[in-house]
Amino acid sequence: MKNSRRLRFAVVLSLSVILVTAAAAQQQQQAQPAQPPQYQQQPAPLTLEKISEDIYQVKGGSGANGGVIVGRKEIMVIDAKMSEESAREMLAEIKKISTVPITILALTHSDGDHINGITAFPPDIKIIAHPETKRYMDEAFKDEKQRAYLPRIMTFDTKNFDFDLGGRKVQLLYLGPAHTSGDVVVYIPEEKVAFLGDLFFSGRDPLVHHHKNGDSFGLVKVLQSVLALDAETFLSGHADRATRADIEGMIQTLQEKQAKVKALVAEGKSLSETLESFGVKETPAPQPGRTRFLNLVEVIYLELTEKK
Repeated sequence: MKNSRRLRFAVVLSLSVILVTAAAAQQQQQAQPAQPPQYQQQPAPLTLEKISEDIYQVKGGSGANGGVIVGRKEIMVIDAKMSEESAREMLAEIKKISTVPITILALTHSDGDHINGITAFPPDIKIIAHPETKRYMDEAFKDEKQRAYLPRIMTFDTKNFDFDLGGRKVQLLYLGPAHTSGDVVVYIPEEKVAFLGDLFFSGRDPLVHHHKNGDSFGLVKVLQSVLALDAETFLSGHADRATRADIEGMIQTLQEKQAKVKALVAEGKSLSETLESFGVKETPAPQPGRTRFLNLVEVIYLELTEKK
């Protein structure tokens, strides 16, 4: 009899743990949706890839790639991973390469795979983002722990923000709506390196968040502005390091698709007919509480047909 009661208690306890864990995972997912499945990366060991002297790309762990810029007096981290666990792992790896304090967190945009680990950072970290990024975070972050990490520095009135990390110049540039309405490029002129967040994808269509006022035609303009920088190495959230030729190739692919969709719209083709001509299907309705991520052809079509 006692063994039976113990067994029932163990089963109830196990189910409770599972339900609590699932609820916590669901809450984190709902805090900020990550990328659609085709854009998500398989978890790999978190590493710091050295790009140049004192500049690293964060790879692996949960969520998107990030960055680290080590100055003489302070360290800037770019993006915060998708989970608190991965963000803590990232911070531990950074401490292995430098004893300089981590004082600044720059956010390239508001997607969950770039920001959901933010609560792993010290409460007094300086968080920098575009006002549009803060707006989407403000809508998504519900609990007080998350809300304590809403960005506090947003001086993009002149479309850029210069930082001096003790002799190392860093520029945060807002070049216009693209992947979202609040994308920021982190540019290190001396090293000719630019962190692009999700402005660049390799081997697949770029992701433009229509629900966050992203714009495919804006993305072309932003990437052209990126090429106007004196940069040679381009780092992004879901690809290996890229070159100028890679950026040029993405611009060309985007413009070709835009031109084809524009011609089909001029012929009076419906969205379904346009998608069919590209051999893609309309994005299905999402589960309740989830985000509907449109494919690139849908985004372009809507940009050309919706009233702004």
